[in-house]
Amino acid sequence: MLRNSLLLVFFIANFLTAQKQLSLDYYLSDTDISYNPEIPKPQDILGYIPGEWHVTHDKLVEYMRVLANVSPRITLENRGTTYENRPLLLLTITSEQNHSNIASIQQKHVEGVHQKLTDAIIDDMPVVVYQGFSIHGNEPSGSNAALLLAYHLAAAEGKAINELLSNVVILLDPSFNPDGLQRFASWVNANKNKNITPDSQDREYNETWPGGRTNHYWFDMNRDWLPVQLPESRARITTFHNWYPNILTDHHEMGTNSTFFFQPGIPSRTHPLTPAKNQELTREIGNYHAAALDKIGSLYYTEENFDDFYYGKGSTFPDIHGSVGILFEQASSRGHAQTSDNGIITFPFTIRNQLTAALSTLKAANSMRVSLLSYQNDFYTGSDKNNLKGYYVFGNEKDAASTNALADILDAHKIEFYNLTKNESYNDISFKKGNSYIVPKNQRQHKLIEAIFEKRTSFKDSLFYDVSAWTLPLAFNQQYTEVSKNIKPGTKVDSVNNKITEISSASAYGYVMEWHEYYTPKVLYQIMNKGLRAKVGMQPFTIKNKTYDYGSVFIPVQNQKLTQSELFEFLNTLSAKNHVQIDPVTTGLTTGIDLGSSKFKPLKKPTVAMLVGEGITPYDAGEIWHLLDQRFDIPLNKIELSSLENSTLTDYSHLIIPNSKTESFTKSQEEKLKNWVKNGGTLIGFRNTAEVFNAWKLLDLNFLKPDNIAKNISFEQKDDFSGAQNIGGAIFEAQLDRSHPINFGYHTKKLALFRNTTQFIKPDKESFNNPIQYTEKPLLSGYISKKNLDSLAGTVPFVHKKVENGRVILFTDNVNFRGFWYGTNKLMMNAIFFDKAM
Repeated sequence: MLRNSLLLVFFIANFLTAQKQLSLDYYLSDTDISYNPEIPKPQDILGYIPGEWHVTHDKLVEYMRVLANVSPRITLENRGTTYENRPLLLLTITSEQNHSNIASIQQKHVEGVHQKLTDAIIDDMPVVVYQGFSIHGNEPSGSNAALLLAYHLAAAEGKAINELLSNVVILLDPSFNPDGLQRFASWVNANKNKNITPDSQDREYNETWPGGRTNHYWFDMNRDWLPVQLPESRARITTFHNWYPNILTDHHEMGTNSTFFFQPGIPSRTHPLTPAKNQELTREIGNYHAAALDKIGSLYYTEENFDDFYYGKGSTFPDIHGSVGILFEQASSRGHAQTSDNGIITFPFTIRNQLTAALSTLKAANSMRVSLLSYQNDFYTGSDKNNLKGYYVFGNEKDAASTNALADILDAHKIEFYNLTKNESYNDISFKKGNSYIVPKNQRQHKLIEAIFEKRTSFKDSLFYDVSAWTLPLAFNQQYTEVSKNIKPGTKVDSVNNKITEISSASAYGYVMEWHEYYTPKVLYQIMNKGLRAKVGMQPFTIKNKTYDYGSVFIPVQNQKLTQSELFEFLNTLSAKNHVQIDPVTTGLTTGIDLGSSKFKPLKKPTVAMLVGEGITPYDAGEIWHLLDQRFDIPLNKIELSSLENSTLTDYSHLIIPNSKTESFTKSQEEKLKNWVKNGGTLIGFRNTAEVFNAWKLLDLNFLKPDNIAKNISFEQKDDFSGAQNIGGAIFEAQLDRSHPINFGYHTKKLALFRNTTQFIKPDKESFNNPIQYTEKPLLSGYISKKNLDSLAGTVPFVHKKVENGRVILFTDNVNFRGFWYGTNKLMMNAIFFDKAM
């Protein structure tokens, strides 16, 4: 024991000595390379050598701007800002000669994805490498390595660097996630000891909730490359399509006890649409990483843990674009130093490994330039494209905004699509002109189109690092179909424009708004926030040959705070700004329920709070925050769970609990929430809060637990066996009772739900208490084990119960998944607006 303690003291002493002696030579140790003394070193601007402190985003930006000002090899572009108004920088780094001709180089490179290039043209083209760092803000070794990489590329001199910069255009993205990086760097720097301790229990290594991994709204931005819902994602996707890089690198960190990973990942978990040649090139590039890491003695591995399946990740998104995506995962010090299974892992060590891999990537790109360029050119201009026939057609005749949101994603990815010339029916599905689009398969992005629209239920492997399905038309609640016969499309859509709406005339009686359009919750909140009265119709009705569906909202003219003309102007402005149709009515007499009927329930403006903090899943909480704050302009009060007992809940009508567990709550917190519900509050929970509500006896749930007993499974196979019982993320079909308020706004009886939990709840014996129920064959897209699928069939993802004067609402599924699951957002909004009508 004493010997071990002495060894630990020895290691720490050596580490502290190494920290004090840290210099650029630790990172850039090649003695054959000299550096231009006119180029400022990182420490000249930062005040310290990278690795001594964690660089904050503002200092990172400052250094990159300095380099761009002094180096003719670098141009700097600000592509926009984050939610916290931080710049999204991109450095273009290449030779001075290439810079003088950069527009022509870029144009020629992009031509390679449109037309077949000759060998002579390819042989004369530079290869393009997009190097991106630290998309997870608390995986900072990447962005800190970007400082050194930029310095090296700006200042290195000699034949080798000149050849590299002549043959390679480098797009350097020093921080994929500025907000998260700033948050994490501030934490570890504020808690750094002068005498650094590698003890993982130290406060430095235990950042507070939600941590620096995510962006401002707590999104994992490494899952947003395909759905592109965030400003950071939009910036990098624009860069990608402006250049179509041949290699894209994505520098991450993983657990402290790991080593270093580079792709390829697990072969059986590569998406079937990714060409085999892609994986061959990935392995060839990997040889350069191995040689470089061998040289500095760093441990590494490949073809384990990680995969190349979901195209929404930075390392996989390029694979469906004729590029090669490379994931780097460095064991993390999560601060300045930590004890690990491989000894004390220091922050400088993690930076050096990332820098080494970044440099080996460029060496590989230079050496493999022609093969990389030829591969991408063949990917887009190969013969398989010319043999493609058919179309995808999608639309939602009642919800143009959701249709356009999906179309906007296609537009961001340079996918061509067209308007319908008239109302059409394909495969017994009706599509309305103005609310539908046609996507021809025969275009250069045909592989990406298939990845977006396909329903896949057959897989080589049963384990997934991320989701197994993301079928975007289902996510946006679109009617869609694949059409094999020839279609004559209408005009090509060059930009997605929302429909123009206005109120046809002022009314002295009232106005009616159907609840189908995506932004109707935003409009309704603004109506009520103005102090105006509104009611929701519990049944359909018809006025002037127009039938209004369940959930239509009636705004009377009489007894309002605004005059008749003021009300018209206000509602007309809301209609135009939010692209939501509001109709004037001149009579309360209808076919169906009359407008003065008791079947119109009065609505009250909600005041919404959400629990956040330790014990709550930040992703789920962030998605809710983003939805209300960004999409619907509804104020959301975020209450720290640790402060709950001292909070005044009487100000709130609704309290949301994102995914959480029973052990996250104290007994006094439980009692406070239960009393608040009994006194009239509405408690809305998601996913594992099913077990919380059940334990608190707010709901009486009957869980179905499938038996998963291992038979003929070896010790070696046990992890794979248990992993296959998880639902990592798949899409399932549910049957709707459209008359129930939770389903107001849905005009069909089926709905696609995203699910990544194994909470199976048996239906209530009273059928009207099961307004959303999984069908008997629910799987639409993705992987689920047979036992889980059998268990899921017929269960319910929604439970509602009145508890004295209040209500408890439960969703077992995430209806706001990653900000792009538009199709089920309205379920949560219905729970907020129409809870008292349930």
